[in-house]
Amino acid sequence: MSDAKAEVPAGSSPLSAPTSTRRAILNTLRGSSGNLVEWYDVYIYTVFASYFEAQFFAESDENSTIYIYAIFAVTFLMRPVGSWFFGRFADRHGRRAALLFSVSLMAGCSFLIAIMPTRFSIGVWAAVILILARLVQGFATGGEYGTSATYMSEAATRERRGFFSSFQYVTLVGGHVLAQLTLLIMFVFLDDTEIKSWAWRIPFAIGGLAALVVLWLRRSMDESLSAEHLAATRSGRDRRSGSLRELFGSYFKPLLLVFLITLGGTVAFYTYSVNAPAIIKATYTDQAIVATWVNLIGLIFLMCLQPVGGWISDKVGRKPLLVFFGVGGVIYTYVLITYLPKTTNPVASFALVAVGYIILTGYTSINALVKAEQFPASIRALGVGLGYALANSAFGGTAPVIYETMKTNNHVPQFIAYVTICIAVSLVVYIFWLKNKSTTALDIESGHAFEPVGAGAASRKP
Repeated sequence: MSDAKAEVPAGSSPLSAPTSTRRAILNTLRGSSGNLVEWYDVYIYTVFASYFEAQFFAESDENSTIYIYAIFAVTFLMRPVGSWFFGRFADRHGRRAALLFSVSLMAGCSFLIAIMPTRFSIGVWAAVILILARLVQGFATGGEYGTSATYMSEAATRERRGFFSSFQYVTLVGGHVLAQLTLLIMFVFLDDTEIKSWAWRIPFAIGGLAALVVLWLRRSMDESLSAEHLAATRSGRDRRSGSLRELFGSYFKPLLLVFLITLGGTVAFYTYSVNAPAIIKATYTDQAIVATWVNLIGLIFLMCLQPVGGWISDKVGRKPLLVFFGVGGVIYTYVLITYLPKTTNPVASFALVAVGYIILTGYTSINALVKAEQFPASIRALGVGLGYALANSAFGGTAPVIYETMKTNNHVPQFIAYVTICIAVSLVVYIFWLKNKSTTALDIESGHAFEPVGAGAASRKP
């Protein structure tokens, strides 16, 4: 995909043998189930923020909404730390072990938020505990992205890498869908007062229980790293795998590329999938169920688009989809953010976000695979995770709080310009830095994605 050197360390392949389609499906389901639960835990915070806001900050404080979204943003500071820790761990001790560890942390923090006291009991300490719990969840999420992106790319069959790896974002968006669905179900049985008083705890408890189920499922998933590679790292014979010195010394260009690929995509993702649903909720203030239905159907639509995008990339290559996203995002961001708050017809609101989601799919469906293709297996989880987390922390997670702050101060046009410029920067990278259907490190290790079936053996020769 790029000019980055595609190489594998001398000796035996660091990856286990390419999987069958059946094993690829099973491993994709096990790997993505944890992704689903972890991102459900991430998104229940934003979906239910307006309901538990008063439990941590005084309703009389006009900045309370900004504080709540600032807590969401500050957790992204831990993602680079988590990506470093879990990336190193996954490259040295296996993808499976790292994924088990990350989902365990998410479960513990979800249970903590579900049972924690509020400001009415312990004052400002309630907000402190919430921040600490979210920081640990940010740490775990930072590890989950890079490791799951790596695992799902490695566990896929070579000719269907785009399709199988797209399920990372199926489950990532699926977490948001489940969060919206949880709110919708709660509307059936509870009123706003009950949700704000105590029932906001329920979705966090559900997240903790679901994570325990995933912990059990992931125990049976295959390890994509070879036994020889793991033995070499554990014995100390291989000290380069998962090393920051190796990453910055030998793979700085791919790392920078991952950062720049992510920059525009992550800003667009949080603008389109977090800010846009929040705008719809604010527009339909007196019709909360209508707003929830519009958001839920829109996110289901986005979720269903991911395998389509992955499948298309297996036919035409990854670069055309990224360029489609870049061009579309530069043109459409102004339309979405300008006209969505003015739209009071549910069908029109859905149409506006649906177009945005089609554009966004050009990035979301394949970005994890494109990043995984830049690094050899010995440094892949660390490189993918850290490059993504640095861009995600600086640009993605801050998008909701930047929007809320600029909206409060009547500077929405400046926010639109900010998002458009970020997408444009990545578009330049997609056009001039990426090559379509070129041989990647993953191709060398597991067979070329775009060679006819039966011709992949030759592409595995370093």
